[in-house]
Amino acid sequence: MKSSYFFMFFLSIFTTGVFAQNSSTATVNSRATVIDPIKIDKTVDLDFGNVISAYNPGQVILTPDGSRVAYGVQISNSVPGTVNPAEAIVTHGNNNYSITLPEEFTLYNQDNPNQILIIDRFTVQPQEGNLIDVIKIGGTLNLEANQASGFYTNSSGFNVTVSYN
Repeated sequence: MKSSYFFMFFLSIFTTGVFAQNSSTATVNSRATVIDPIKIDKTVDLDFGNVISAYNPGQVILTPDGSRVAYGVQISNSVPGTVNPAEAIVTHGNNNYSITLPEEFTLYNQDNPNQILIIDRFTVQPQEGNLIDVIKIGGTLNLEANQASGFYTNSSGFNVTVSYN
């Protein structure tokens, strides 16, 4: 009988170390911040005004501040037509964003769609506010030598994309 107590005692000593913790729990908090979506609304279209064609190719550069400079062609100060940089309002909260413009955009002569003008080298000038910015967009209008006269437009417009950084 002593040997069976001794055996039970011996067995209990070795089996107490065998029990291990098989689970543990930690509490994890979670959070989310919902921000307003970025938004852009066009307020003014891009308009280069009246341009006088020449015997050589030329360009009219319209800056975001609304000034025009002509190279190889002429612009009329007495009959300038409508001259406007494009303008849009960007609502972005306190978040940084980037602006994406096309590489180029094609305008078509309203009477002869085979006659085109190319706008490229777009420039942007944001007038930063607190939660809302006004952006102004200029570009370079490229004319061929002896460009056909007429009204050039493209009703599809070009995309100005704003994205949070």
